[in-house]
Amino acid sequence: MSSGLCIELRLYMSMPLLRRKHFALTEPPNDLVPGESLFQIRFTKEIFRDYNDYLKRLNQYRQRVWTCKVTGKTGLTYEEALVSEKHATGKVQQIPEELVAPALRIIQYSMLPLKDLADSIAEKLQKLFVGSQLYGKKNDRLLPCKILKAMQEDAENVSYLVAWLDESNNVIERAEVSSRDLVQKKPPFSRNLLKYFIRECTYQNAPWVLHDKLAKKHGISTDIPEELRGKVSINNGLVVFTKKRKNEEESIKYPIDDLLVKPSPDDPVFSSRPSPSRDFNVPIYCVGDLLMVWDFCMSFGKLLRLSPYSLKDFENAISHKDSNVVLLVESHAVLFRVLIKGNYEYSAAVQEKLRKKITMISWKDYLCEFLEMIKIPKLLQYEATIKRGHYGYIDVNAKIEIFRELVNRALDTATVREKLDDFIEQRRVLGAAKREEAIQAAAKKRKVNEHLKADSGSESGQNGHHLDQSATVSMNNNHSIQNGTIGKNRIREIESSWQKDVLDSGIKSSNLASKMSAEMFDSELNQLAEIGKVSRKESQKQPKGDKDQPEKNNEQRREYFDREIEKWCIRTSFLGMDRYYNRYWWFYRDGRIFVESPESKEWGYYSSKGELDGLMSSLNCKGERERTLLKQLKKYYSRICSELEKNSKDLMHKISLDDSVVRRSTRVRAPPRENPAKAFLRYVNKWKEE
Repeated sequence: MSSGLCIELRLYMSMPLLRRKHFALTEPPNDLVPGESLFQIRFTKEIFRDYNDYLKRLNQYRQRVWTCKVTGKTGLTYEEALVSEKHATGKVQQIPEELVAPALRIIQYSMLPLKDLADSIAEKLQKLFVGSQLYGKKNDRLLPCKILKAMQEDAENVSYLVAWLDESNNVIERAEVSSRDLVQKKPPFSRNLLKYFIRECTYQNAPWVLHDKLAKKHGISTDIPEELRGKVSINNGLVVFTKKRKNEEESIKYPIDDLLVKPSPDDPVFSSRPSPSRDFNVPIYCVGDLLMVWDFCMSFGKLLRLSPYSLKDFENAISHKDSNVVLLVESHAVLFRVLIKGNYEYSAAVQEKLRKKITMISWKDYLCEFLEMIKIPKLLQYEATIKRGHYGYIDVNAKIEIFRELVNRALDTATVREKLDDFIEQRRVLGAAKREEAIQAAAKKRKVNEHLKADSGSESGQNGHHLDQSATVSMNNNHSIQNGTIGKNRIREIESSWQKDVLDSGIKSSNLASKMSAEMFDSELNQLAEIGKVSRKESQKQPKGDKDQPEKNNEQRREYFDREIEKWCIRTSFLGMDRYYNRYWWFYRDGRIFVESPESKEWGYYSSKGELDGLMSSLNCKGERERTLLKQLKKYYSRICSELEKNSKDLMHKISLDDSVVRRSTRVRAPPRENPAKAFLRYVNKWKEE
């Protein structure tokens, strides 16, 4: 191949592909000033004014995500892909120029796969090359020769002007020889070389289409062949395989990435997503840390000896200007006690300087010792203010950061770690019991179905019906309560059943087993007592052969296990993410649904059932993230609604109390109503360690 044609092909060849897609280089900046400091990438010649942009693009080029357009090699850096393309283009020069046009005619609008197309070209053109040395028949002998010229351009029947060679490859004489009398020792070019050539000359496959300028230069028609006119069309100067595009659109399997989901005529009507409330008393970027600290204190309340308080009370307390709010003092004190027991550095510092109990007066000294230990400059600046007794006047974000550091170090202590291990073991035990019970229920259901199938096939249909009815009544009696009381026999059955389940679940620790058995037994009795509050009249209305009752009981058991497992949850996980990666959190101790931005700098919340319904009706199930989020919201829907309605009723009740007018005698003055917003000031730690 001549150097001119090679250069021409290089112009048509695209740059390396990014994940098999074309990648556009950055345009040079406008209004460049002489002497201006710029950054240039060596192998692409791209120019950047900003160093960070230059570094970002350079790091992208260094990743092994690039593909060589010519060879199809993947897992390369950009520079390696360029070298591969250059090397492959150099190999393409081995194809004789006289064979380029016939090869291009075979390639144009071919529907063959790359391998089959390369084989087809090699089969038809492997003898049509000039300058190659081979053997020709002369006087019934095979003598070496060299092709000088192709006398005809017909690919089917070609004669050649050849030069006969001696042992030193010198020309002896010239003669015209038919292609049938020429024999090759090996093919003139390899199949891989043809593949490179095909990729270089075309801009798309299926069908393979040549670059327009290349086709025109060699006199090859660019009109769509008759057999393809119903299948392909020209769009923006490019040939598009219409049928394949259409099939690709129809074959989309949902769910896919949410950002790739496009509106469709069969989509349901999505409501507009309600805007979350943002009326926090703390800076909005601190809400995440506030939630983390509060959730930790409530999750480990019994271990810390800290009685529960609401998130709203914690938020109001931390934004209050009083320096000795009981709720905050107690929260600091329990964390100090954990660190004294489990953090050697803090314990040594406190024992050396402070030998007094943590009280409403001395707690600030313990706090200052903690700040000196962690040595965080932006927090140390508040030490003097705290020592003077003005904790309430330091910034709210600083208060939350101090709490965050306390919690992070408390998590590293042996006391909390042991409790975490205990939580994990309790969840494992409950999970094993749940799985064991599910296996037993499935086996029991399978046996019942086998009996029913056997009975239905028997000749005595009446007896089979009687057995079916008896079995159903027997199963219903196992969970039925008459006259609102629980019989002693049933209590013994529950106790023995739970002991068996616990033992079968693989509980090895006797203390853990007895604790779990007692807790589960008490909870089961409470559940049965609630179910047993059915009047005799209602019981009589129920059909004796209710076949759905076992299914209902199994569902209740599953829900019970889920609730128990949730009680031993060691951390709160977000429900899911929406299309734009906003995370949704639900804390069952608070009830509200919190919304966190992808960068965790903005927060909001939904506090009503209407907002929850609006959120759910705005989610598109075709997206992976929103489908998962909707599934979780449906799973906890009844519980979330219950908590939201409870909070709403409590709020309305407080408002009604504030607005009501107490009618009393003019001689008696009504006492002032307590402000709900000041409820945190009335907090008392009922679990305080004396």
